Amino acid sequence: MTFKDLLRAVRTRQWAKNALLFGGFIFAGRLRVTPEHPEPLMDGLRVLMAFACFCALSGAAYIINDWQDLERDRAHPIKKHRPLASGRISLRIASFILAALLIAAIILVFAVGVSAPGTWGFGVSALCYFALTLAYSLRLKHEVIIDVLSVAAGFLVRVVAGCLAVPVVISPWILFCTFNLALFVALNKRRAELLEVGESGTTRKVLQGYSVPMLDTFIAVAAGLTIISYSLYTFNAPHTRALGAQFGETPLLMISVPFVVYGVFRFLLLAHSSPVGGEPEQMLRDKPMIVNAVLWIMLVSLLTVLSSI
Repeated sequence: MTFKDLLRAVRTRQWAKNALLFGGFIFAGRLRVTPEHPEPLMDGLRVLMAFACFCALSGAAYIINDWQDLERDRAHPIKKHRPLASGRISLRIASFILAALLIAAIILVFAVGVSAPGTWGFGVSALCYFALTLAYSLRLKHEVIIDVLSVAAGFLVRVVAGCLAVPVVISPWILFCTFNLALFVALNKRRAELLEVGESGTTRKVLQGYSVPMLDTFIAVAAGLTIISYSLYTFNAPHTRALGAQFGETPLLMISVPFVVYGVFRFLLLAHSSPVGGEPEQMLRDKPMIVNAVLWIMLVSLLTVLSSI
């Protein structure tokens, strides 16, 4: 076993998904100093610990998932090279890694809980996330439609956990946007998997219930819902009244909508012309997508900070 095998086993590339925990911190305006919240650095530290906790839980979940799918992965043309399926990491070593990750997650849950009053709900959300990932690995991933809804629910729990770690009020808009976006990504992943193995779905039972035309329809609906839900959020979220009375009640965050539209369209373009649909983390290697994401983050952060002026 090499260190690279260890990183592959816990899927460090997938940990970027846990960045959703920072959503509540950013959109609730905790980047700036206010009389109610004079120490944004402490809020940021708690979210960082929450992020590390979910990375540990994610790694543990991937170990369990690969252990559960050991025989199916060995029959897959690509997944057979995974550390557990290939035998580069033994089941005994995998059990030690799993235990270490779970212990680290528990320590981080307590660290977040004792760091500020009202943050113990984060522990409940972390437990719910791990229970969901277990249910997905053992059963839900074999059920048509429920499998992608479960994946989307996992993203939703991440956002809720981030809000509880700060803590901030959980906006229904950010939950709606996150769920639609996660559903969009999960459907694209299923489409890529189906094209990879053929519609017989020999290595993943749930693929037998899907077809490419069906998934294309689902993806189109999810893409539309993602753009519409984000647009409605920018028009209605209270903190979007940026720059104060000087600009009246104009929800200036709506100028960020084109970045989201571009991101959705760019993802679709890549999903139809490259392996991005099956490996969404590869978006981090696409320069236009990276530039778009950075510009969106900078714009949202700027508007959030300026809203206090």
